[in-house]
Amino acid sequence: MIDFGFDKIALVGAIALIVIGPEKLPRVARTVGHFIGKAQRYVADVKAEVNRSIELEELQKMKSQFETTARDVEQSINKEFSSATSELESTWKSGDVDTAASALADLTPPVPEYKRPNKNWRLKRGAMPTWYKQRAGVRTKALSGAARVARYRPKPLSK
Repeated sequence: MIDFGFDKIALVGAIALIVIGPEKLPRVARTVGHFIGKAQRYVADVKAEVNRSIELEELQKMKSQFETTARDVEQSINKEFSSATSELESTWKSGDVDTAASALADLTPPVPEYKRPNKNWRLKRGAMPTWYKQRAGVRTKALSGAARVARYRPKPLSK
């Protein structure tokens, strides 16, 4: 890589000032800067395009791996299903109904029994837990006017 230090840049600037002249130097410097900017943008676009193509290739590889895995799983499921079906048909054709029924019962999953939830449906439940309301000082019970006066009335000073 070319190393441009301050001294080399000053030398190039002095030579450009002598060769080009002080009148045309700002316009030439602006044009050179414009071309350098275009070159940098072009290089950045090429880098971005290469990165996109690399990512696309990686995604295509990942897609093909996923498809092969899915195909393998599908084949194994089909093989197990066909073996279970053939076993069931063979026991059914042999005339042993009890064995066929037990094989069929092995294939079907048991249905879970309904369990009633332990809830008091008459009690209104809020979304905020009670312990949080107590800690935050949120009122959970409504007081009547007389009860509020009796509760919050200042105590009389004893003499």
